[in-house]
Amino acid sequence: MYDINIRLLKPFILVFVMLMLASCTAGDGLFTQDNPAGFWYGLWHGVISVVTLVIHLFNENVLVYEVNNVGGWYDFGFLLGVICIWGGSSHVNCKSSEKKQREKEWDEIGEKVEKKVMRRLKAWSEDEEGSGSSKEWDEIGEKVEKKLKRKIREWEEKE
Repeated sequence: MYDINIRLLKPFILVFVMLMLASCTAGDGLFTQDNPAGFWYGLWHGVISVVTLVIHLFNENVLVYEVNNVGGWYDFGFLLGVICIWGGSSHVNCKSSEKKQREKEWDEIGEKVEKKVMRRLKAWSEDEEGSGSSKEWDEIGEKVEKKLKRKIREWEEKE
């Protein structure tokens, strides 16, 4: 019963929070040439920039960026606010520890398979003395190595 009440309240809470954020948007007439927006307002406007953008789509009187500002400090605050919310691009290359561990295990497996195959190829080539030049065997070894690495990557991608 308690969970149902919370689920019903979530949309109302979301609307309330959006209205509260909308009340502090840029371009609302609070700032003039004599009283420009500074760093802290730039930071706040950067934080609520997405909400302001959505509101601006429906109301042309609300702006995403405050035109009456102090210049560089407002811009710095605005960009800092946007980066704090969206995180910049640093999250693009983040890997979970589980994925790192899996990749490490696959690298170890690949190295073990490669060593074993190379030992077998070497033993086979020694059994077949004089059946080909060492250059040919080096080429065969490289081809086998590339194919094995490709197959191991395919197996990894399937998991």
